[in-house]
Amino acid sequence: EVQLVESGGGSVQAGGSLRLSCLVSGFTDYDYTKGIVTGWFRQAPGKEREGLSCISSYDGSTNYADSVKGRFTIASGSAKTAVYLQMNNMKPEDTAVYYCEVTYGTQMVVELEENEFDYWGQGTQVTVSS
Repeated sequence: EVQLVESGGGSVQAGGSLRLSCLVSGFTDYDYTKGIVTGWFRQAPGKEREGLSCISSYDGSTNYADSVKGRFTIASGSAKTAVYLQMNNMKPEDTAVYYCEVTYGTQMVVELEENEFDYWGQGTQVTVSS
């Protein structure tokens, strides 16, 4: 059974930083060799879920939405079962519930759309105050 567990959310002032973690379980070593793409999304109240970034287990390549490029950095742990999102210079408009999502059997996701992913976690709340 595939499970994703996010952590690291909280409250921060504008200009501050947070690091989100996503622990992924349920995939085999073979799945990681073929390619698992783990992404971060967020959803603010009254808005659609927005794709932020993703990383490939196949070659470590990354993809970012323009809205977070240069401020957010995605990385995976040495075991590839953990994926992190480092968020710097945060803004009040970054306030949202952040979700980790994953798809497998592919080397990269070009369009950060939710329908490209198969599994997701429960989310973690991030609040940025001005």
